[in-house]
Amino acid sequence: MGSGSCSGGPGGGVPLSGAVWGCPGRAGGAAGAEQPFRSVPCRAGRAGLSRGRPRGLGLRELQGAADLGPDWRRGGGKKPQRRAGPSQALGSPSLGLAALPPPSGGDKRPPGAARARHSRSSPETAAAAPQLRLLPPPPAPRPQSCSHGCRASCYEYPSCPDVLKAPREEVAYVTCTYRCTGIEQPDFLATVDLNPRSCHYGQVIHRLPMPNLKDELHCAGWGPACGCFDGGAAAKRTKLVLPCLISSRIYVVDVGNQCRAPRICKMIEPVDVFWKCNKGYLSVTHPLPNGDVLVANMGDAAGHGKGGFVVLDGETFELKGNWENECEAPPTGHDFWYQARHNVLVSSAGMVPRVAGRGFNPDDLKKGVYGRRLNVWNLSCRSLTQCFDLGEDSLPLTVRFLHNPEAAEGYVGCALSGAIFRFYKSCERENWAVEEVIRIPAKDVSGWIMPKMPAFIADLVISQDDRFLYVCNWLHGDIRQYELSRSCKPRLVGQVFVGGSILRGGPVTVCRDEELKCQPEPLVVKCKRVYGGPAALQLSLDGKRLYVTNSFYSTWDRQFYPSLIKEGSVMLQIDVDTDKGGLCVNKNFLVDFGKEPNGPCLAHQMRFPGGDAKSVTLP
Repeated sequence: MGSGSCSGGPGGGVPLSGAVWGCPGRAGGAAGAEQPFRSVPCRAGRAGLSRGRPRGLGLRELQGAADLGPDWRRGGGKKPQRRAGPSQALGSPSLGLAALPPPSGGDKRPPGAARARHSRSSPETAAAAPQLRLLPPPPAPRPQSCSHGCRASCYEYPSCPDVLKAPREEVAYVTCTYRCTGIEQPDFLATVDLNPRSCHYGQVIHRLPMPNLKDELHCAGWGPACGCFDGGAAAKRTKLVLPCLISSRIYVVDVGNQCRAPRICKMIEPVDVFWKCNKGYLSVTHPLPNGDVLVANMGDAAGHGKGGFVVLDGETFELKGNWENECEAPPTGHDFWYQARHNVLVSSAGMVPRVAGRGFNPDDLKKGVYGRRLNVWNLSCRSLTQCFDLGEDSLPLTVRFLHNPEAAEGYVGCALSGAIFRFYKSCERENWAVEEVIRIPAKDVSGWIMPKMPAFIADLVISQDDRFLYVCNWLHGDIRQYELSRSCKPRLVGQVFVGGSILRGGPVTVCRDEELKCQPEPLVVKCKRVYGGPAALQLSLDGKRLYVTNSFYSTWDRQFYPSLIKEGSVMLQIDVDTDKGGLCVNKNFLVDFGKEPNGPCLAHQMRFPGGDAKSVTLP
């Protein structure tokens, strides 16, 4: 397999279109070098690293997982030291035992330790107990093989029992904006009651207005201490970070004292972000393993395309500066996620804010307005190591890793191309690779801005047990459920339409459709017609309730769904069949943001204080 590296390092990536990205100011990785694309064998990621520990793990994997310990997310432990010696594992998949190597080369294990593989209760094993370290048993392999010809059996990630036994979500925090609606009111954070036993079920019970106009509250992320659910996890989620997409402000909201009536405790003005970081148009935020908060950005202060990240102190929430080196800032940016145990952060591309902020124009295609890169970073060194070209104007937006902290695998959704790629670490080398696993075909239409309507993938979410991938298609209007655990290629097991641009009786006529025989009917819930398309998803911890809102970006909402501006957004609940797969709209749940006291507003991101599938990272 050909390789290329953005930084000229030893670990290179295979760009899908053959181009290798170069990085100014660093040696190697000449831009424009052509390499042929080769398909990636599915056993390289799935059977080895993606679903759990395979048979015969080496010492490096076992010792790395043990040395990191339960506090790996907080960065409190020391960096694991690799001891010299042979990479030999004493543990069997059933016992979960591993022996640490001797300080020097050679096999100096006591005789009893060598027999620990065969007998768990033998006297030799007991004598060698000080030499052994107990590790959690790996998941058992599935009996069948992958449909793509994997020789090894697929592994299924065992779901965390604490998460699946977590209490049901009772409230949700939803970001709402009045920008582009014609209503001169500040954005606000809505608190929605999700308790079915409450008399206010499905209603907004509190509104926290921002002190400024036209911020465009878009994404929301938790401060530090997000982890696996336990008895005190909800209390640890005391700060919600709200970066503003247009104004570039950052609000920090305290939800710990009164979870049903949060308040603003910190505000970072745009001038600080502009002058200190030369960044703007802030998007996604996540807590880092060391306790700081990382915020992705889409452009610079003038609205030109410029990716990268800004860092907030995890305790004071003061702006610390840029995260990456100046020479390694990508052309655009939007979303990111990381796997601390693999020391990797993966980020997506976005749009050039000053151009995309005027609306979608087909003439902007092939001009570099819409990003095409998937970036792989060294998490500890903060350096860019690989870049993948996912195709011109593909617009990769959403990045999701599997929840299994040992899995070196994730998915990225490309909005304009309708493709979903799987990225994973190759077993043969330490570099990463990508392969296309899903492509939703475009539809031939009339009465629309272009003759072909792409499948606009606006959001992805993965269930907590890594079994299902959920995809929302903002333009076509459907939500899809793909099964990940039975084969290397995701399998479609559920689909439901909750709006979109191709509804029967609308201005758009579908001339040719590879999937549907007829145009879907409009959705009506509790006597309200749902406009817009599914734009943001959120999944409960047990995976049985999928929540969706229908505002993507206020400027584009006004262009593609003018009725949404007049009627306001909604928040819907989709009931999920977690056994066989399947989606169904819950007709008894509807949050109508068209009935807000100040007028209809646009709702986007949702967060649960007790944990959700976008904020919980299992240890």
